[in-house]
Amino acid sequence: IEVSIIDQAFDNNWVTPHAPERLTGKTVAVVGSGPAGLAAAQQLTRAGHTVAVYERDNKIGGLLRYGIPDFKMEKQLIDLRIQQMEAEGTRFRTGVNIGVDITWEDLRARYDAVLIASGATKPRDLNIPGRELDGVHFAMEYLTPANKAVSGEAGRATIDVRGKNVIILGGGDTGADCIGTAHRQGAASVTTLAIGKKPATERPESQPWPMVPNVFEVASAHEEGGARVYTVSTVEFVGDDNGKLRALRVAETDFVNGTRIPKAGTEREIPADYVFLALGFVGGDAVEIAEQSELAVSTRGNFARNADFTTNEPGVFVAGDAGRGASLIVWAIAEGRSAAAAVDT
Repeated sequence: IEVSIIDQAFDNNWVTPHAPERLTGKTVAVVGSGPAGLAAAQQLTRAGHTVAVYERDNKIGGLLRYGIPDFKMEKQLIDLRIQQMEAEGTRFRTGVNIGVDITWEDLRARYDAVLIASGATKPRDLNIPGRELDGVHFAMEYLTPANKAVSGEAGRATIDVRGKNVIILGGGDTGADCIGTAHRQGAASVTTLAIGKKPATERPESQPWPMVPNVFEVASAHEEGGARVYTVSTVEFVGDDNGKLRALRVAETDFVNGTRIPKAGTEREIPADYVFLALGFVGGDAVEIAEQSELAVSTRGNFARNADFTTNEPGVFVAGDAGRGASLIVWAIAEGRSAAAAVDT
């Protein structure tokens, strides 16, 4: 219903720019052009502030553009919103890495306020034997070049799994994106492995409404094919004499005192040409900002912020995954809007 409404609105030119009637004379820099940064920038521009969005990649959108495949979200939808925002007065600066191309000190001197919305893009690794083998990659090392190839920004995907055996570790949205991309490239087989048990198909009694239940979910990518195997512990990446991945050694998962460990005597090998690690994210990678500023960093590797999105550095705010940790797009948009209100205040 929501998609139908907004599609009709765009088709009939009902989505129009809302430029501010007057300017406040205040300037705001937004670092990061993902959903949190874009939501905040649009709201701040409409409030009459002069807003510049800084993005280190070549195009605006963050993980909306480079992380989510087109089969899940077409990129012209981002472009339509950017056109609206540009008409409203928001300024975009692509190919600018804060802390490298512009120092943190210079950025602070140029603007009255800075909102950090750089995301939490540092992936969780799996440090087991064979991790260095050719063919073992983080999910984004696969998805980002594939998205650039589809958009024409790059000539071809740097990782092409056509005719190959693909294994994906991690059963979340990122894993599903890898499944769909591998199918479209023509992989010979696609298998998703999960260390835990298969979730129930119905809401558990221990998770009553309005709690979010842990239930078995089927995304569109899963409907397209591929195997999903549970209670599998990864033991070792196995390679050939040339350092190329050839298999994944696994074992059944044993549950001992609440800990999941490989069950002795159940080891086996699964043929694998590529393994993609979609095990979640452990924090932000805005290392230069952290080093050049006095911003406090939480134990989880995110920028520490207060309930009103302020930080220990006056005039600096944090929104989205950069402060919250890896989460959902709807949370990023909501936090971007709330943080914009805090900046405006």
